[in-house]
This record gives sequence, structure tokens and C-alpha cells, in this order.
Amino acid sequence: MIEWQPLFLTFKLALVTTALLLIIAVPLSYWLAYSKSKVKPIIETLVSMPLVLPPTVLGFYLLIAFSPSSTVGNWLNDYLDLQLIFSFQGLVFASIIYSLPFMVQPLQSGFTNISTSIIEASYVLGKTKTETLFKVLLPNMKSSILTGLVLAFAHTIGEFGVVLMIGGNIPGETKVASIAIYDEVEALNYTMANTYSIILFAITFSILLLVYIVNGGYIKQFKK
Repeated sequence: MIEWQPLFLTFKLALVTTALLLIIAVPLSYWLAYSKSKVKPIIETLVSMPLVLPPTVLGFYLLIAFSPSSTVGNWLNDYLDLQLIFSFQGLVFASIIYSLPFMVQPLQSGFTNISTSIIEASYVLGKTKTETLFKVLLPNMKSSILTGLVLAFAHTIGEFGVVLMIGGNIPGETKVASIAIYDEVEALNYTMANTYSIILFAITFSILLLVYIVNGGYIKQFKK
């Protein structure tokens, strides 16, 4: 019989991570889109690193950084009573870092594609930068926001290396669906591994298909 807990935990992780990523990525991508700072290429490189960096590398360094024996891990435990190793909070933190480019890059592209005349008109009408961001820019990049949300959500669902390194395999706490599939394969229980895989495949396929359909509708509407 299938255990639903890893699936529920997977989607809980994806929802929490995606929500936090949106909060983080909006100001970050706004800055990357319009900043002329000399450190911008460095920040862009760091944000994009999870796209090419093996997840086990990121997971290893997070494991070292947040272990109770490290300075950072000891400080978090003593002053914030927070343990990121082998905990759901640790999975969220690692997932935010690992899925960050999947949220930032679509939003950054959305910001850069907005005509500067729209922004200048907003300033002429007396709108502040914050008002322009929330009342002018974001409403005009719904397609980019949707793409970022879905890509970050789907990417978090499919994580394996990072969550295994930082979270381990604790039922009800860190055992997400990808870990459950790995366990079933190791136990030669291919039927159950196939069940988990089909469920994840069907859900991620449906989500991505919805994005292409919706974005296609936005493009047609824009052309009209």
C-alpha cells in the first residue's frame, strides 16, 4: 500500500518554498533588472550557480555550514533554537537556495521586457518606486510571475540530492517523495517506486502544461 505522507510532505515543501521564493525574488530580480552596480554580475552568477552546480555539492556545504559543530550551526541552535540539519526547516532553506534561479530569472526577464516609457509615465504621475513596482510593473508581468511560480514549485518537487544531504531520510519530517522512490528502488520494490514516479510525473506534467496554455493565451491576447 502506498504511503501518502512523503507526497504530502513534498507538496508542503514545494508550497512553502515557492511562497518564500516569491517574497525573496521580487526585490532581488527587480534590483538585477535595473541595477548598474559593479557587483551585479557576481550576484547574478551566485543566483544562477544551482543551475550548473551538482546538488550534492550544495548539499554538502550546507551540511557542513549548519552542523551543530560549526560556528553558524552552533549560533543558530544557541540563539535562535533552530536546527537546520535533518529538519523540515533545513529542507526549506536548502530548497530556497537550490530553486532560486527558477524564480529569479523569469521575474528578471519580465522586468527587463517592460517598456521604460511605462515606468517613466508612472513617475511623472507622482508614483513612488514601491507604488510603481506593485501597481504598474508586477501587474504587467503576470506571465513571468506564473512561470517563476510553477518552475520553482515543480523544481522543488523533483529535488533529490540536496534534500538527501541536508535532510536525510526521516519519515514524516524529511522523507519526501524523491527519497521514497530511492528507498523503494533500493528495496527492489519497483512497483511502489513506479507508483510514486507516475504520480509525480502526472502532477508536474499537468502543472507545466497549464503554464504553456496560460502563457500562450497571454501572448495571443497581447498580439491582439
